[in-house]
Amino acid sequence: MARMTKAAIWLALGAMMLAGSAHAEDQFKLGNNQRIACSRGLSPGKLNTATCRSYAYVFNTRTSEYFRCTASLALTRNNKEILSVQTDGNCVKKPRIFEQDSHYSFEATETEPPNTNSFFGQGGYAIWASDNITQKVRGCITIASGLGSDVSKCVDMKFE
Repeated sequence: MARMTKAAIWLALGAMMLAGSAHAEDQFKLGNNQRIACSRGLSPGKLNTATCRSYAYVFNTRTSEYFRCTASLALTRNNKEILSVQTDGNCVKKPRIFEQDSHYSFEATETEPPNTNSFFGQGGYAIWASDNITQKVRGCITIASGLGSDVSKCVDMKFE
């Protein structure tokens, strides 16, 4: 009987740990709308350089904080061989979209410079976040100001 009680306790603890880890796994979500933009340049000595940059977003579904992640690759070659490959990447933490903790969903989209949306620099991005518990949606747009800092504003949606 004591063995069965101990086994039941261990099984209950294991189930609680699995449930906790499953909940923790759901806390961060990768956005489904990644973008990539590439440019090419011709340098003196017939060197070709291609640079590609991609952005993705990781969203904390509990706090509504998000990270804007960038990965880039630059390839330089001549007519015969690849001379260099450089990569870089990081994620930058952005502020909360909602002040209160809840359970949120989100989506993000990125402009692909150069294009008509990038008036002042590298373009911008939009984040949409919604509360999964109450009817609350916020849209945030960030654009490069051309003066070294981004301008970001959020708008609460009204349901009519």
